[in-house]
Amino acid sequence: MKTLVKIGMASLLLWGQSDVIQAQTAAKGRTFVEMADPTADTLSDWSAVKAGLNSSFVSIDKRYVRSIAPQVPLQKKMLVKGWKGERVSAQLLLWSSASVKNVSLEIGNFHSSKRQEIKGDVAQVHFVRYVMTDEYGPGCGYRKPKDFAASLSPDMLDDVDSYDIKGKEVRPVWVTVDIPRDSESGIYNSTVTVKSGEKKIETLTLELEVVNELLPAVSQWTFHLDQWQHPSAVARVEGLTMWSDAHFAALKPVMKRLADAGQKVITTTLNKDPWNVQTLDPYADMIVWKKKKNGSWEYDYTVFDRWVTLMMDLGIKKMINCYSIIPWNNMIHYKDEATGKFVDVEAKPGTAVFEQMWAPFLTNSSAHLKAKGWLSITNIAMDEREPDQMEAAFALLKKIAPELGVSYADNQKTYKKFPDSRDISIASGHPFAKQDLINRRAMGLNSTFYVYCGNSFPNQFTFSDPAESTYLAWYALAAGFDGVLHWAYNSWVETPLQDSRFRTWPAGDTYVVYPQNRSSIRFERMLEGIQDYEKVLVLRKKWTDAKDQDKLKALETIIQKLDNPKRTETWNEDLNKAKALLN
Repeated sequence: MKTLVKIGMASLLLWGQSDVIQAQTAAKGRTFVEMADPTADTLSDWSAVKAGLNSSFVSIDKRYVRSIAPQVPLQKKMLVKGWKGERVSAQLLLWSSASVKNVSLEIGNFHSSKRQEIKGDVAQVHFVRYVMTDEYGPGCGYRKPKDFAASLSPDMLDDVDSYDIKGKEVRPVWVTVDIPRDSESGIYNSTVTVKSGEKKIETLTLELEVVNELLPAVSQWTFHLDQWQHPSAVARVEGLTMWSDAHFAALKPVMKRLADAGQKVITTTLNKDPWNVQTLDPYADMIVWKKKKNGSWEYDYTVFDRWVTLMMDLGIKKMINCYSIIPWNNMIHYKDEATGKFVDVEAKPGTAVFEQMWAPFLTNSSAHLKAKGWLSITNIAMDEREPDQMEAAFALLKKIAPELGVSYADNQKTYKKFPDSRDISIASGHPFAKQDLINRRAMGLNSTFYVYCGNSFPNQFTFSDPAESTYLAWYALAAGFDGVLHWAYNSWVETPLQDSRFRTWPAGDTYVVYPQNRSSIRFERMLEGIQDYEKVLVLRKKWTDAKDQDKLKALETIIQKLDNPKRTETWNEDLNKAKALLN
């Protein structure tokens, strides 16, 4: 994990707020209550708001405060554009000074002037839920809630069919449209009907422009998405026994969402929690080490194999990254057959015990991976370790298991010392040479950048601007990276449906999706950026083959405006101009 401190479970902050959990079954059920607004926004004047339920399309680049009457131009028609096979998004805002019960939205079929039709079921509607967030502050480090301004942020895309809107409340609605790959290009119109119970409140128009280009299938995407998965969090939130059949069943839909976004890497563990409980839930063992009475070693890969098979069946097949030969506390544990108990051993890289413990495992695991057909895609992974430790680990790997690849998150220019590493990720904002990335790509090596608590922009905190999640892929494109790494896909906090804050990092850093396979604005906007990346590759080839230098120059010029991991005054405007060029 990406932080400057190491804190165990005993240090978990008790937020001390009675409304943190307003429904005891929030984690397991479909119903939960949002936290109270902690700001003075609750005193906002709603007297000028028109009676009844108000609605308007609004920008997907903005977050709207729950307690302030929106000052937005009423927009009853929205145009969204996309390629065949692309997912596009729109945002609708609902608000009322008085409560409105059982609000729902229906999207009709899409029709063109040429009498072509796209079924309305390609569109999905989600009420956006508000979670508690904080602010960036110093970034990494132990956090006391009283030291950071708290607010509610609209982020989670709920899966309920209807919602009761309270008085003096704003409720965003997120609309996604999955454009069929076989649809005809052109402009289509659909109706969005807002209802309260069976009563129709208003009808708005959603226009869909299908561009005559085809987005490659997800299996063909080249963008290297690496979001670390956390199976233990799913078990805890769902109340399931770790690694049970029910647990694996619960993991499947959550991980399918990630696979459908083009995830390339399976996150696995080799031994005890590699990050020394940097998350609320310790990472559970996937491989059980056992020392026999005669001193030999035995390794149980049952869970590891089942987890990898699940992820591969979902389509994630490029890499298996195994954490870690250098755990954050250098501890290894194994079961002693003689006593039946687990034994903890400290094994620092470069010491005799390090080789004594790891050499037999590396030999055995290499043979196991080879038998499974996975050896060529498996990397021994390390996270922000010191160069001298990594040097010792590299030496042992070359000596014992040279067929295994190496992957690591790098915040110390370590990649310069180990230029042939199969997979590296450089901390956002840290120095690197673009020519090095070009050279690595030419050798078939993978290079990404990662976002974490140490960089405020671009990032995926629950208070981040929505378009920052889209910017990630564009920055990767502009800077020459193959993709992006984010250390936590689903390392859920104590009450993730309501409060995204955590003890050591800015809120939302630990997860970008929600329990029971709920998506988020951050995740949908990230997917948008990945699709843009793939669209650029299509257009580059098309215009290169056609020798259309004017279009190529315009494309590259606008891409280079996004070659900046720092916030500028025009970053969002430049991003939207780049996106418009693709359509």
